[in-house]
Amino acid sequence: MSSTVQHYINGAVVSGGERQADIMNPALGAASGQVALADVATVHQAIDAAEKAAAGWRDVPPAKRATILFEYKRLLEENFDAIAGLITREHGKTFSDAQGELRRGIEVVDYACGAPELLKGEFSKNAGPGIDTWVERQPLGVVAGITPFNFPAMVPMWMFPMAIACGNAFILKPSEKDPSAAIELARLFSHAGLPDGVFNVVNGDVEAVSELLTEPRVQAVSFVGSTPVAEHIYRTASAAGKRVQALGGAKNCAVVMPDADLDNAASALVGAAYGSCGERCMAISVAICVGDETADALVGKISAQLDGLSIGNGMDDGVAMGPLITAEHLERVRGYVAKGVEEGADLVIDGRDTVPAGLDGYFLGGCLFDRVQPGMTIFEEEIFGPVLCVMRAANLDQAMTWINDHAYGNGTCVFTRDGESARRFTDRIQVGMVGVNVPLPVPVASHSFGGWKRSLFGDLYAYGPDAVRFYTRTKTISQRWPDSRTREAANFDFPSNG
Repeated sequence: MSSTVQHYINGAVVSGGERQADIMNPALGAASGQVALADVATVHQAIDAAEKAAAGWRDVPPAKRATILFEYKRLLEENFDAIAGLITREHGKTFSDAQGELRRGIEVVDYACGAPELLKGEFSKNAGPGIDTWVERQPLGVVAGITPFNFPAMVPMWMFPMAIACGNAFILKPSEKDPSAAIELARLFSHAGLPDGVFNVVNGDVEAVSELLTEPRVQAVSFVGSTPVAEHIYRTASAAGKRVQALGGAKNCAVVMPDADLDNAASALVGAAYGSCGERCMAISVAICVGDETADALVGKISAQLDGLSIGNGMDDGVAMGPLITAEHLERVRGYVAKGVEEGADLVIDGRDTVPAGLDGYFLGGCLFDRVQPGMTIFEEEIFGPVLCVMRAANLDQAMTWINDHAYGNGTCVFTRDGESARRFTDRIQVGMVGVNVPLPVPVASHSFGGWKRSLFGDLYAYGPDAVRFYTRTKTISQRWPDSRTREAANFDFPSNG
């Protein structure tokens, strides 16, 4: 068993907290190490370091920050496969999927390298009589991020590169289920020249999270996870006077029109539904087919692809889908499959008995339901596993109604060759991120990521331009230099430009 994963505070690995938890290798079903769970004193140690570092980092010119970020990007590229391997061994996703995750995270670092351009203010000469006015974006100070197990590198990188580029000091609380990648990300940032204390990693559970949500010196909290937890994070941190961005769960639906290229649609849906074992907030978990003929054909094509799906250890070549993250989560997803059968859905492909040879991990084969109806648990709730539900709608309007009436509004897409259908869908659908023949419409780093309804609590999205707004506050300065040769009388009227 490897040594215990500790914390990264003030530029060094430090111990903290008497409690520990196992780090599991989900493909093997065995512990690969342990992680220290921070106590309140450890969290305060990180906040102390961040508070001290933030005082100097805010005054570092954005161009100098960008220089460090460019070097950080180089080091990430140099250590690319090593970090991806950490992700696969602790999360279970395939090595190529881990590489894809890391690549999308590095894209945000690349965007953050534009700090001098992103942080430019606004200036108006003679905004009033002899008065010049300008707007500055100033950092908040100490900010924190709480991230989920499903993207141990990418989701943290949605947060800390932009926060740090904006002049803040950052404290990351990654998932205790797969913490090693976060420690490596912090270590490489220090090697890139980031001052000690600007980026800190505190491993832990609810004790650490609760302290970050309520400690007055933490000015803002960004969170990604399930909706019940996101709502709790939002309410608790907001009540403590913090700026909060809490991204919650999803039930992402794809609409398949009769005119769609069904071969391509089936392949896209298999990847979007079963990639990373369905443990993605942007996974497509529902395919709404317009017309029975469309549904029959799509179910047949997806079933044929599932028959040959390679399931196993994500570190092995040729594996398409790895295990779920824990034994507890495996049982939860299996329970949803049983619930779908109980409520009358047609289980076309049952993957519950899939166990790759020689492995004792948390495996579940791809499951496919047909004739799912609104109101069924498997449609209403997020499953977060390799389960795809097929629904049958009479027309596009009915399909859109089912999506718009759902509690979640994270991502959606439509497969069609018809521009009119696509335009109506993208205009009227009540979802934050929309694709047309794109099953996973995750925005690139220069745009922002976020959903609607119960998929997002807060006003601003993750990364992109909204990250600059979230991690800074504007200050408007009006300046006038009176003519010292002229004595001015008191003016009791409200100032105006008239």
